[in-house]
Amino acid sequence: MNKAELIDAVQAALGKEATKRAAEDAVTAVLESIVTGIKSDSKVQIIGFGTFEVKHRAARMGRNPKTGEQMQIAASKSVGFKASAALKGSL
Repeated sequence: MNKAELIDAVQAALGKEATKRAAEDAVTAVLESIVTGIKSDSKVQIIGFGTFEVKHRAARMGRNPKTGEQMQIAASKSVGFKASAALKGSL
């Protein structure tokens, strides 16, 4: 499911009186709130769904696949998602 399909699903769940624009605004607001929460608190927990959390990756040695030479890979941050038990159980 992509963002456009998610917007359509939200519009269908809200009913006939909801416009596509209102559904798009709702999806955008939720996604922006998650991003803001991760930036400020490093963690966003949605009970019954899961947890978004900043993951820290240490610097490490890697290998250039084209030339085979070793190279230093810098430390970085990424976002991880851990599904809740309720979500895992529904799969």
